[in-house]
Amino acid sequence: MEASSSRSRSRSGGLPSKRRSSGGGGGGSGYGRTAQSLIDDTLRSIFSRLDDHFDLAHCSAVCKSWNTIISTGHLMRDLYYKRNPQARSSSITFSTKSYFEALAVNGHASTLTSGSVEVHQWIGHPMRATLCRMKSGSVLTGKGDKVLRLWSAENCKYMNEYNVPDSKMLVDFDFDENKIVGLTSSQVCIWKRSGPRSIFQSCGGTFSHGLCMSYADPEVVIGCEDGRAFVYDMYSRSCSSIHRLHPSPVTCLALTDDQLIIGGSTFGSVAIADHTSGERLGLLKSAFTPTVIRCLSSSANSHLIFAGSSSGYAHCWDLRTLRPLWETRVSPNVIYSAHHFPGQPTQSSSRLQAEKKHGRPAESGPRKQVEKKNAREIAPDARLDNIPTNLRPQITGLSVGMRKIVTTHGENYIRVWKFRS
Repeated sequence: MEASSSRSRSRSGGLPSKRRSSGGGGGGSGYGRTAQSLIDDTLRSIFSRLDDHFDLAHCSAVCKSWNTIISTGHLMRDLYYKRNPQARSSSITFSTKSYFEALAVNGHASTLTSGSVEVHQWIGHPMRATLCRMKSGSVLTGKGDKVLRLWSAENCKYMNEYNVPDSKMLVDFDFDENKIVGLTSSQVCIWKRSGPRSIFQSCGGTFSHGLCMSYADPEVVIGCEDGRAFVYDMYSRSCSSIHRLHPSPVTCLALTDDQLIIGGSTFGSVAIADHTSGERLGLLKSAFTPTVIRCLSSSANSHLIFAGSSSGYAHCWDLRTLRPLWETRVSPNVIYSAHHFPGQPTQSSSRLQAEKKHGRPAESGPRKQVEKKNAREIAPDARLDNIPTNLRPQITGLSVGMRKIVTTHGENYIRVWKFRS
């Protein structure tokens, strides 16, 4: 009896197993019916019917064989020519990388101008955070207390922190994928992203009263109270050159891809110097009453320089002609920070607001909770000074990433603005 039951179970359990392993026809739903069993020509035919480049990109990331079919079949190029038939007669070679970069930037720009916004806010520092930087999905915040903290821009998760030397006050900082560079009034501090701090002081008191810095590996440029800019090589730990930019304090700095040093001043002018020779190439001035230039931002590929002033004016100059393209007052308050993202108008620290929306708190790292808020768009001609101050907290630091903006507010909380298409 028991043996018979066992054989019966074996037979009833074995038949479905045989059907599943069969690659033939029939009406069963076996492995022979999955995408893995389709020949390359069939998959290529399916992929060619996709009408969106990002759908193709997602498919190419599924596995190596799909990626090979899409790339060797030139499906990206064919879809591009299908959408842009006039490009077939053009002499310009189609580049998948360049095309996707353009698509991404256009999507980013349209999302920032017409998409919905969700704001994530959390307590990030024990005292204050007045400055933020964002690169490659990471956010670095600090200045106001003696600690820098690194966060994930996507989930606001705490990643690491870096302590400033005792008795020193942080003035400015920046970072990349490997290291973090901070400036005190007389020292440059370097931290490895996952290692100890390294500090070197200026040799023989070369610079003092440092006010700002700009970093592009392997050099850091320091702007000082006496109007000079000091260029330090971080590997030789020595000053490679000194440039006289202004007769007044240098308040902010920017480095361009074509080896120019741009420095703002308390007199309201912006000096341009050649990074290699130190020669001052020009002086940018505003048509309005001179005020302190508080922030600078350069455009990587368009030869544009943007600035914000203490009187609320935003400026844009063309570095090739040294002439202003536009100047407009965007705020009755100081513009503390400005950031330019390719393909997108400048974001200034005056135009962002949020109204509270209760969300479920989340615990992570040193912060207590993450609040979720909805952003509220205001009219371009709205008078910001007529909006209650509790709805427009001061923004002291701002950085722009792909469909994200990070802000600090002179207090101990941080905000990540996520823009949805």
